Amino acid sequence: MNIQTQIQLKPFNTLSLDATASHYCKVQSTAELVDALNYAKQQQLNVLILSGGSNMLLPEKIHALVMHMDIQGIEDIAEDDDSKTIRVGAGQVWHDFVLWTTENHLYGLQNLALIPGLVGASPVQNIGAYGVEVGEFIESVQVYDRQLEQFSTILAQDCHFSYRYSIFKDDPNRFVITHVTFKLLKQAHLMLNYGDLKQAVGEDQTAENLQKQVIQIRQSKLPDPKEYPNVGSFFKNPIISEQLFDHLAQTFPQLPHYPQAKGGVKIAAGWLIDQSGWKGKKLGMVGMFHKQALVLVNYDQADLADVQATYQAVQHDVQQKFDILLEPEPVLFDETGLIRSHME
Repeated sequence: MNIQTQIQLKPFNTLSLDATASHYCKVQSTAELVDALNYAKQQQLNVLILSGGSNMLLPEKIHALVMHMDIQGIEDIAEDDDSKTIRVGAGQVWHDFVLWTTENHLYGLQNLALIPGLVGASPVQNIGAYGVEVGEFIESVQVYDRQLEQFSTILAQDCHFSYRYSIFKDDPNRFVITHVTFKLLKQAHLMLNYGDLKQAVGEDQTAENLQKQVIQIRQSKLPDPKEYPNVGSFFKNPIISEQLFDHLAQTFPQLPHYPQAKGGVKIAAGWLIDQSGWKGKKLGMVGMFHKQALVLVNYDQADLADVQATYQAVQHDVQQKFDILLEPEPVLFDETGLIRSHME
């Protein structure tokens, strides 16, 4: 294990924010993970887990041990007539893993192609797209429990997956995810709930074509972080009461909406932002992308304060127009490496 000091994290976060870590290490095995945690304990440092860096907002200086997860590997666990169970290292690139599943005739994750980040981060906010959530195909999550100081396995039902949620968000400093175990299908059951995706897939209803169309749609709407630094969708799609939706629909009949099985109505945050005048609009060096209003972009050398000023202005204008407070998706960190609320 190699602990480095005063490391610039700009290359490791997709919003390209300047952020210097007082201590940094790359973790490539469970043994290195334990060594790094012991080091942090000895030095009285908080630990910030860095995965793909595609869902985080970092301050300019971080006094903590930043642990960059890089545990690799795909391992067969079990198999039956209908499915195959595989365990995947937390450091695997998510999109590469999705492509691998399709190449190996394993199905379920094709709707989630081209989502940035690493496999280890996928259960945390239960990543989802085009009617599919990763939690539907997770059997268990392997973790190191920092409270009990031991490795353990958390079954999917105990992760309490829901829209952009899991137990890992409630206690972010307790568990370090090392592997994720997936149960994938041997026969494709295509999810084509979204109109633009169903139209794009057309009559060629194969998993391979579904994946191809998801990639093309995402590329047409979402900017490449290397060209326009961003964290993907910046706000969650709000789920509102049916009463509030009925009230809004009277004034805004074109409001995109998706009734939820457990009650409430999910509405499109991007549409709310667009209607509030923010699509393609900038505030200084930060703005909402001209092709997709849901994506916040760092157009220059913006810092965390610039990003906060912009997304808070977007929140204000949407709330004024629709009486809905949008909730940011990316995780906000403070200068000690701990997660803090966007509401503070």
